Amino acid sequence: MESTLKDIRDGASVLDMDPTSTIDGGVEDVYGEDRATEDQLVTPWTFSVASGYSLLRDPQYNKGLAFTLKERDTHYLRGLLPPAVVTQDLQVRKLMNSIRQYEVPLQKYIAMMELQERNERLFYKVLIDNVEELLPVVYTPTVGEACQKYGSIFKRPQGLYISLNEKGKILEVLKNWPERSIQVIVVTDGERILGLGDLGCQGMGIPVGKLSLYTALGGVRPSACLPITIDVGTNNEQLLKDEFYIGLRQRRATGQEYAELLHEFMTAVKQNYGEKVLVQFEDFANHNAFELLAKYGTTHLVLNDDIQGTAAVVLAGVVAALKLIGGSLADHKFLFLGAGEAGTGIAELIALEISKRTKTPVEETRKKIWLVDSKGLIVNSRKDSLQHFKKPWAHEHEPVKDLLGAVKAIKPTVLIGSSGVGRTFTKEVVEAMASYNEKPLILALSNPTSQSECTAEEAYTWTKGRAIFASGSPFDPVEYNGKVYVPGQSNNAYIFPGIGLGLVISGAIRVHDDMLLAASEALATQVTQENYDKGLIYPPFSNIRKISAHIAANVAAKAYELGVATRLPRPKNLVKCAESSMYTPTYRGYR
Repeated sequence: MESTLKDIRDGASVLDMDPTSTIDGGVEDVYGEDRATEDQLVTPWTFSVASGYSLLRDPQYNKGLAFTLKERDTHYLRGLLPPAVVTQDLQVRKLMNSIRQYEVPLQKYIAMMELQERNERLFYKVLIDNVEELLPVVYTPTVGEACQKYGSIFKRPQGLYISLNEKGKILEVLKNWPERSIQVIVVTDGERILGLGDLGCQGMGIPVGKLSLYTALGGVRPSACLPITIDVGTNNEQLLKDEFYIGLRQRRATGQEYAELLHEFMTAVKQNYGEKVLVQFEDFANHNAFELLAKYGTTHLVLNDDIQGTAAVVLAGVVAALKLIGGSLADHKFLFLGAGEAGTGIAELIALEISKRTKTPVEETRKKIWLVDSKGLIVNSRKDSLQHFKKPWAHEHEPVKDLLGAVKAIKPTVLIGSSGVGRTFTKEVVEAMASYNEKPLILALSNPTSQSECTAEEAYTWTKGRAIFASGSPFDPVEYNGKVYVPGQSNNAYIFPGIGLGLVISGAIRVHDDMLLAASEALATQVTQENYDKGLIYPPFSNIRKISAHIAANVAAKAYELGVATRLPRPKNLVKCAESSMYTPTYRGYR
């Protein structure tokens, strides 16, 4: 029996499509499904895919019972499937019915991962059509528990594992990955997974989850996404003793050994995939995160979602909230609990935005922003003992030991939590915020839900319904005094897929702070009056692909303006270009 599908020419893959359509800007759409996100724009090529039993085992092309009778004959599938032929929409309904039967979120997560390994297009169709319901399943908070138990639930590798054993061979390892045209890599070393700490090799759940969102929310095609975990060991004693642990059983490599491995990795990535591949650093510990971003930001296309993505989404929420709390950005005073990657990253982007709007030096605008770490308010008298990334936030003030004291001393209008420690916005802290502000803006950003600085119910109850509240993990609506309050979710998933798509469609070779500001501004403008009426400062996720297209267009426009875009000529309509570039998971007809 023949083992391949009919050869399909003119770049049309195994699909029936018009290979000659074009998108705005003159890029030829030779892939149909993938649009302008592919670099091989006009070169005709030949492509074959296994058929018969092997086709049903290939998640990229498997359609299950949606194969038509003609396709079953043509591709040797007759008898390998039950007689019923169903639509993709019916498959979606059946799967959602099945997933809703599970009461434990981790079971829903496992069911979704198994679907992704079985039928890729159906996975994305289910996720896109039910994004608000499934986002907490495939991403925070459930992905945190999945990482903690990754060794036990691990079945099939979904990305590349690069450990110290691969030192000197990383380029060869990258070439083992079957896809050649990679546009986005999400990489972690597992040292600081969400607010859960060092999970070592089991942090792979984060890159896998993030890249699912790059496709579902940002439209970057799945075959262009590569999840990677760099395993340098773990300091988590529980994992080192766990018989099911899947990583290196040694303590973390540090210093020169660590730096050399990361440098080899970054060099190999550029050598194998070129200048335009986006490398997104995810859940690295503070000391490595800042260093890697500074070191490779000038030579590679890199993004740190914890520092830059978080900052962009929080800034968008703050800008949107001005319509509810009044005043301009420069009129407000900000107090952070947490001075790590997220806290200092958000603070710096807010300072940059105020600087841009008021034409004031950023050194001045930083003085409106105060940070509290584990030792109290960051002030000048502590400067000599501070880590370098905290020093810009050391202002002239008497020492203050705790958050409540800092709230009373600073009297902020905006309180932001990025501490990774749950229940730190106490009743006294929230009531103090309410005593100084008619509408206090309270952002409890730490993930997962168990680490949130306070709950939505606490924020609304302790402020007598006056708080404008958003959190990192989702909370259900809260009823207080007969009124229903809908808490917003300051989720990075609003922003990084759109940023990534914008970088891809412009062919950008560097990420600039102005692109992050452009992304924030685009997100803030997507909040409607209807959203504001519910107290929301973020739009609903049901519109996320439209939102991502606007963010992508803003980011791409800034890339062209800054001269770091390589995809020329610039499309006339960047929003239209972004929308037409997006991967869509509907099934294709096979010849």
